[in-house]
Amino acid sequence: MNFLTHLSESTQFIIQLIVVLGCLFYGAKKGGMALGILGGIGLIILVFGFKLPPGSPATSVILTILAVVVASATLQASGGLDVMVQISERILRNNPKYICILAPVIGWTLTILCGTGHTVYTLLPIIYDVAIKNGVRPERPMAATTISSQMGVISSPVSVAGVSMVAILLSSKVSIPGFTSYVDLLKLTIPATFIGVLIIGIWSMFRGKDLDKDEEFQEKLKNPETKKYIYGETATVLDKKLPKINWVCMWIFLSAIAIVAIVGYFDELRPAWPNAAGVMKPLGMTPTIQIFMLLAAAIIMIVSGIKSSSIAKNQIFNSGMVALVAIYGISWMADTMFKAHIDLLTGTLGEMLRAYPWAYIIVAILISKFLNSQAAAVATFVPLALSINVNPGLIIAFASACYGYYILPTYPSDLAAIQFDRSGTTKIGKYVINHSFILPGLIGVLSSCAAGYVLAKIYGYL
Repeated sequence: MNFLTHLSESTQFIIQLIVVLGCLFYGAKKGGMALGILGGIGLIILVFGFKLPPGSPATSVILTILAVVVASATLQASGGLDVMVQISERILRNNPKYICILAPVIGWTLTILCGTGHTVYTLLPIIYDVAIKNGVRPERPMAATTISSQMGVISSPVSVAGVSMVAILLSSKVSIPGFTSYVDLLKLTIPATFIGVLIIGIWSMFRGKDLDKDEEFQEKLKNPETKKYIYGETATVLDKKLPKINWVCMWIFLSAIAIVAIVGYFDELRPAWPNAAGVMKPLGMTPTIQIFMLLAAAIIMIVSGIKSSSIAKNQIFNSGMVALVAIYGISWMADTMFKAHIDLLTGTLGEMLRAYPWAYIIVAILISKFLNSQAAAVATFVPLALSINVNPGLIIAFASACYGYYILPTYPSDLAAIQFDRSGTTKIGKYVINHSFILPGLIGVLSSCAAGYVLAKIYGYL
């Protein structure tokens, strides 16, 4: 295959891009870990066919994923997550009139606390029950909540995507005024995404027809069996007596997050060692997060007395490991290709993004949809953007754009919302693209990016 190396650089780049995209498309179609596994095919072609020097997988990101997922999965196995869900249900049932705003905010908050949007599965049947029993079109809070829960990912101090972005930015050679720790990312992403979530909630209050004016829904109610199915039995966790140890585990987990935030903001609280130049440098935030997340998991496991085997059997652990494998293969394959053509990319994509900064949002959203993962999108696109001299302040400002997999209704939480909505109001339209999630997704992400841009200006990142 030596003939491949004699082709012009632009021709090689096009062929390699087709190979990489082919692996990603097929991996996305297969789902799960296939995204990462298919990277092996791409690497064989790039390294042995085109003789490109192999790049490096995002090792620090992968190790951080491992630590965060273990901590969150241990929290779920201990029952600490059940406490959060019970508190959330009590808020919703006490304020049913405001479910379109409260449900998205609660979904967003749980994601920030736990580091994963998969906590929304426990909320969806409760949200449906509160909505349908109070005459609220279920599509309104359910679609808004699934979108908002994913928007919280980039705002979480223990999310893979957020930690990955900070690790990549701080390990790069670029200098960002005032940006020294992941707290500096959170003080932008938390208010920016919260604004987006509120806008989604307010807009959702008026979307679609009210149930009493929806002809299709009213027609369903004429069938007694269908009516019984739609209203069903009450879904609740309030009748579940949770032991005190569950509360203890929740507070241990939240305390670990708080401590990480404090030591991240105050460098002097972290141990320091002299670097090659003899300058004292504190422990980086990436290993700091890893250490405290493992510590939290260890304390929760010991205090709760759960078996270690139960940690590996829950949903958070499984979804986290899938993300880990996906990022491993994708980041290695992408780094191998992009490093080999950095000059070409700087002269084309780099010029476009510098001339049209808002184009970064479009590219990030498309990459996220393509990879179906915010963490994978960050690990793939942020290093490329930095290497082609995109303003790092812009990357921070538009951090919310790493969420774009709502464009097509293929993500598990979206599909779960459709399944839990027995009224049929949350659905996929005739043309697929006209589904219940695309408008709240676009509204939330674009408004968050706009708010992020303003905040980045205020903080001096831009």
